[in-house]
Amino acid sequence: MEDKAQIHEAIKVQGELVRKLKSEKANKEQIDEEVAKLLELKAQLGGDDGKHQFVLKTAKGTRDYNPRQMAIREKVFNTIIGCFKRHGAETIDTPVFELKETLTGKYGEDSKLIYDLKDQGGELLSLRYDLTVPFARYLAMNKITNIKRYHIAKDFDIAGQYDAMIPDAECLKIVHEILSELELGDFCIKVNDRRILDGMFAVCGVPIDKFRTICSTVDKLDKMAWADVKKEMVNEKGLSEEVADQIGEYVSMQGGMDLAERLLQDQKLSQSKQACAGLSDIKLLFSYLQLLQVTDKVVFDLSLARGLDYYTGVIYEAVLTQTGVGLGSTEAQQEAHAEDSVSVGSVAGGGRYDGLVGMFDPKGRKVPCVGVSIGIERIFSIMEQKAEASAEKVRTTEVQVMVVSAQKNLLQERLKLVSDLWNGGVKAEMMYKKNPKLLSQLQHCEEAGIPLVAILGEQELKDGVVKLRVVSTREEFDICRADLLAEIRRRTSEA
Repeated sequence: MEDKAQIHEAIKVQGELVRKLKSEKANKEQIDEEVAKLLELKAQLGGDDGKHQFVLKTAKGTRDYNPRQMAIREKVFNTIIGCFKRHGAETIDTPVFELKETLTGKYGEDSKLIYDLKDQGGELLSLRYDLTVPFARYLAMNKITNIKRYHIAKDFDIAGQYDAMIPDAECLKIVHEILSELELGDFCIKVNDRRILDGMFAVCGVPIDKFRTICSTVDKLDKMAWADVKKEMVNEKGLSEEVADQIGEYVSMQGGMDLAERLLQDQKLSQSKQACAGLSDIKLLFSYLQLLQVTDKVVFDLSLARGLDYYTGVIYEAVLTQTGVGLGSTEAQQEAHAEDSVSVGSVAGGGRYDGLVGMFDPKGRKVPCVGVSIGIERIFSIMEQKAEASAEKVRTTEVQVMVVSAQKNLLQERLKLVSDLWNGGVKAEMMYKKNPKLLSQLQHCEEAGIPLVAILGEQELKDGVVKLRVVSTREEFDICRADLLAEIRRRTSEA
């Protein structure tokens, strides 16, 4: 009884928390998580027969998508796939899990986020953490040295020995195209180079065995203030305050090609051959980006680190900003924009990983690679929020024409016509009733956003025509049955 009393009290407290979050219009995901906890508590009480109640919910970290959400999601996918195909990519697929040893040691501190599966037939497996490591494994296994691929509408990669920064520039152009086409709002693409970071760590006095772990700490600057990042470097990672302060001076710098030129003359940084190689490539990259007309959104940002261990050169990350001001072409304009804008999260990221394929190749043969991953879930959430805020009508089907009847006993004629339309490649539907009311059929078209209605009546059948109705204007035209397919195609292509 005491346990039940405790559960009742916990339910009361959890219920109050859910009501509070709803009244404050908190994030939907946060509310859903707390509601799930409330349901679990209620299930612990059991039913009247004392049995544990079965709770209907999705597994933690997963969600269902309703037709409206899927329509938005499909639009996002189609935009991204269309861009990848426009740039000449072919597609591959790899399993959702890999041998554990394939993934081990590739992600640095992010390795703790890998989910292990139970032993399957004597093999230790893990769910893939990203699509880059499986891609590198695929290249090594199949002895592929050149490919431009996209993967499940999320990753785009270019593998092969090419002249410096040309494929890298194309990856940034792709990010620019996708974010512009999706109209998510103002965005900024931050660019840096792992060699610049490593060179900076070296000249600032970071021990070489701490490069990767300090890199992971710098990577938190988009979420934490410098004071907190410095605290982690000193208190948790064992750096001296003097070394941390030197790093702080560099990671506060932002600009464009002019910043790269200035840093090549920097008394301290120029002592590192690694950093100089990275800075020269950043200069070259910006010269190509100017030709590709994307420098208005790109900024050279020394605080960008990207914590994954496999990056070897250029790295980049796209973030949405809350202001409507684009990045200027001069360093001063870019720095001013950086102060005014507020980041609302990363929506794409990537970089160069020239050493990853060689880790899997038996002979250690290297295949230079560069790629970008699109943050599909975050983009989808933003698109969904925008649709809800604007209350815009989202079509959940692609039906072009609804076949309806104006009188009773015309089911067979409707079936014949809808079959002709399907055979002709037209997206069509009809109601599954023998004698539906004309008004209810027309209302369905308006509610579902179906643009055209093909109306059959006794007179139309006698005359060998179909009455075609335009839903938006309610205009009606008699179309010869033989010409109906061509007329529907003409009208839907114009729309």
